[in-house]
Amino acid sequence: MISYQNSRNILKRGVIKIKDEKIKSINSLNRILSENIYSPIHYPAGNNAAFDGFAINAKDTNNIKKGIKQKFKIIGSIAAGNKPFKKKIHKYEAVEIMTGGIIPKGFDTIIPIEQIIFYPSNSNRKYILVNQKIKKYNHVRFQGSDYKKKELVLKKNNIIKPNHLLAFKTLGIKNITVKKKINIAFFSTGNEISNKDNVPFWQVRNSNGPYLNNLNNNFLFNFKNGGILRDNHQKIFKSKINQMLKSDTDIMITSGAVSAGKFDFIPSVINSFKLSNYFKNVAIRPGKPVLFAKIKGKEKVIFGLPGNPISSAACFRFFVYPFIEYILKLDAEKPLKAILKNSFDKKKNFTRFVKSKLSTTKNGKIEVEVLQGQESFRIKSFVKSNSWSLMPAGKSRFKKGDIIDCFFINTPNQNIS
Repeated sequence: MISYQNSRNILKRGVIKIKDEKIKSINSLNRILSENIYSPIHYPAGNNAAFDGFAINAKDTNNIKKGIKQKFKIIGSIAAGNKPFKKKIHKYEAVEIMTGGIIPKGFDTIIPIEQIIFYPSNSNRKYILVNQKIKKYNHVRFQGSDYKKKELVLKKNNIIKPNHLLAFKTLGIKNITVKKKINIAFFSTGNEISNKDNVPFWQVRNSNGPYLNNLNNNFLFNFKNGGILRDNHQKIFKSKINQMLKSDTDIMITSGAVSAGKFDFIPSVINSFKLSNYFKNVAIRPGKPVLFAKIKGKEKVIFGLPGNPISSAACFRFFVYPFIEYILKLDAEKPLKAILKNSFDKKKNFTRFVKSKLSTTKNGKIEVEVLQGQESFRIKSFVKSNSWSLMPAGKSRFKKGDIIDCFFINTPNQNIS
């Protein structure tokens, strides 16, 4: 049995290569960017108005004396989306302009509409009256003040989120290069597993497959449920591995038959193949009999997860997802730090993944409560939880007030970075 840290090191050494593909940026949500994205344009594309109002030339107000009103002739109107105004500009002229309208050459400042006095009247708007010096560049959005052409928009190895899509569309970025989605094939194991709704008390419903399948948008993979392997399906399992080696499947995951019982055939079948990286049994709870294997000379790996639903969920979260993170070259997931609300004891040499609930205090501190019902068969506490607390090896007692590393249960912590 190896430590959790050593198992993670083996995962890092066993990374597989994932190819790139070109896709339309509008279809790139939750994909991994494979190359830096640079702005193809200046944004804003031209100097434009930040307020509804009137554009003038600021130097025309330099000699305005206090109490004296200077008339500026209104020569037109510009709305957002209008073609650039091309009339020749003379002294003491003004143009009405709406927010987002392109400021014509010859004008360099905006007087907001709320400050405008019309002449001869509000109903007969031929001029505006200005009675003070106006600063240059008031309420002007400058060309390229947000993004300059060729400026970095998003670094490679980032997960693309909706705010990124907004930027891509605004800047006219149509096609991007991303990592291909990882293809995962999943198999449940055991004579006791059933896909039926109504089962006798000696059987259990197949929950691991649907649970992992419903994580696919959050954890960046395509999921294929291969069905149930029964207790005498060693040869069938071996043929499934051989099929995987010839297919586009990147990762095979099994659930159950991975421990040391009479019908736990997963390790022996996997070990009949040539492997370059391998571990089985990690000093963790839940999920101690977890298995990882990389097929030698192939960009294919297999995870053997425990059959218990909570153990399977924990091992996916702390073994499969970190492996996905490694091969997609994502930044390392950072734990959320929280103050422990209640004490917790464990065996010193084991790492524990603890069903927990994060909350915030009135003064903004993040706290975490270890829930009752930590046994791996209990799903009630899993339903109530919103996080896993990671209690590392080397320490047996965690006291109220300790700072604990926490990880969201159903989404990666990258979602908060």
